[in-house]
Amino acid sequence: MRRLAYASIALIPALLLGGCLGSSSGTRVATPSVAISPALAAAAYVAMAASIDLYEIQAAELALQRSQDTANRAFAEKTLAAHEGTSLQLSMAGRRLNLLPSATLSPEHQAMLDALKATPDFDHTYRAQQNILHREGVALHTSYAKAGDSPTLRPVAKNAEAVMRQNQQVMPR
Repeated sequence: MRRLAYASIALIPALLLGGCLGSSSGTRVATPSVAISPALAAAAYVAMAASIDLYEIQAAELALQRSQDTANRAFAEKTLAAHEGTSLQLSMAGRRLNLLPSATLSPEHQAMLDALKATPDFDHTYRAQQNILHREGVALHTSYAKAGDSPTLRPVAKNAEAVMRQNQQVMPR
């Protein structure tokens, strides 16, 4: 079992290989893509979910500082509160399994945050990244809620899926 968990952790970079999505402003937006296996191991799920939450929190804080769009700022406030909550749930459940979530972003999410910090068209890039990340998050949480190997983490995944779906519906276009 331990070997499976280590193998799953080692596969995270491969699962989150990112490409780039062009934007209308010419700014490139880093886009991780997640291939979710039906039986994702708990350690891999915790690592990916923690990185998504951490990115969402840091991007929302940045949006509250830099966004000129009132809809983006309102969305960032909701996102910040929601992902502080899902992050806390993940941390509590992870501790019960001796799987502490990382306090650092995955390389792909770090690249997205760096691109967001550097873009001259913040509001467009923020919306584009949120669209990408919510699709990624919904896929991750849905898959784990249905087929994850930890009964402790499956309800956390189900709740995080609901949070991300709700955020998708109120996301500025």
